[in-house]
Amino acid sequence: MKKRNFNNKVVVITGGASGIGLATGWKFASQGAKIAILDMEQDALLTCQNKFVEAGHDVLAVKCDVSNRKDCDAAIKKIIAHYGGIDVLFNNAGITQRGSFVNTRLSVYRKVMEVNFFGSLYCTKAAVNSLIERKGLIIVNESVAGLTPLLGRTGYSASKHALQGLFSSLRCELKHKGVHVLIVCPGFINTNLQTRALGSDGNIARHPQSLIGKPDTPENVAEIIFCGAEKGKHLMVLTAIGKIGYWISRLAPVFYERMMTRKFKSELEQ
Repeated sequence: MKKRNFNNKVVVITGGASGIGLATGWKFASQGAKIAILDMEQDALLTCQNKFVEAGHDVLAVKCDVSNRKDCDAAIKKIIAHYGGIDVLFNNAGITQRGSFVNTRLSVYRKVMEVNFFGSLYCTKAAVNSLIERKGLIIVNESVAGLTPLLGRTGYSASKHALQGLFSSLRCELKHKGVHVLIVCPGFINTNLQTRALGSDGNIARHPQSLIGKPDTPENVAEIIFCGAEKGKHLMVLTAIGKIGYWISRLAPVFYERMMTRKFKSELEQ
């Protein structure tokens, strides 16, 4: 299969002002892409925009709360009006939560779904006609939690499983139209996602995150995402621990559940 060339292509990244989104923006920009960054943090957006411009890259920064459909529609329209279309949409924006199901408020589940699932749905729906026209690419930042159970993160895991169902199905629908879908499933990555994790009461979680292995860097993830996008990969499970967890959950699901429960049992007390 011929590799995709992203030189002079328009790449839209939600949650693009930090973490994996920002690192991926830099990677695509280094290969000649035009970058449109969507984020709800105005100050971070302006800082990123200035740095990209200083580095000589073509960038458009748009404030957008992906949980708000009108924001998503307006942001995508602005990008299409500015650049003429969209070649790549990276649905990256997301939040997480930590706490037992018994103690977690329903409002937390709704918030996580609004950002992680509906945010990706809104942006994709708004951009899909342009992506079809330009035979583009949709990238989804899912998670290993979208493929396996994750104790103490029922809301987060549910939102990521929903993304898996939506975008693996959408890949089938859009294939004959020339649009490809790449689902990326990182393991533990060193970003600010966990510092903003919602606790059971909807406020920022106060208890520390449970980890397995050493977290990877956003820059490493960005390199892998770019290579996968070039090669037309369908599903990429990242980090050694993530891959091990994925395969154990497939081959020995009961053992995986026991192992995970032992490791994350402190989450049940939150």
